[in-house]
Amino acid sequence: MPIYGKGENVRDWLYVVDHARAIDVILHQGKLGETYNIGGHNEWKNIDLIRLLCRLMDEKLEQEAGTSEKLITYVTDRAGHDLRYAIDATKLKNDLGWMPSVTFEEGLSLTIDWFLNNTEWLQHVTSGDYQTYYQKQYAQPTHAN
Repeated sequence: MPIYGKGENVRDWLYVVDHARAIDVILHQGKLGETYNIGGHNEWKNIDLIRLLCRLMDEKLEQEAGTSEKLITYVTDRAGHDLRYAIDATKLKNDLGWMPSVTFEEGLSLTIDWFLNNTEWLQHVTSGDYQTYYQKQYAQPTHAN
């Protein structure tokens, strides 16, 4: 698992279902022309998130603690890569009453469970087969001269 730099970059993380719920709330209750930031009020350093993910994977796969952390590698950070992305979702909370429905840790656990229960889907998106599908579906037609 490649980690940029020392893993000190900070991001605001949110469970995907909560993100979808926020979009739905904005579409149905938001004011036309307004902008709403979607965030989880949940900032993590990348390395801390990866360590949590590794711990949860070890538990779920019934592996010895620390097994997944051995997969971490550090790679050179991108030039100009922002150290922190900050999202202020206060307006979404105050104006529309939206908040995440689960803690991030619960959402991460649910996400891992989904992937472990959908290995066939995962195989399809990681095998590269989808690239052949997209080339076939969206290839530019060739015209004979």
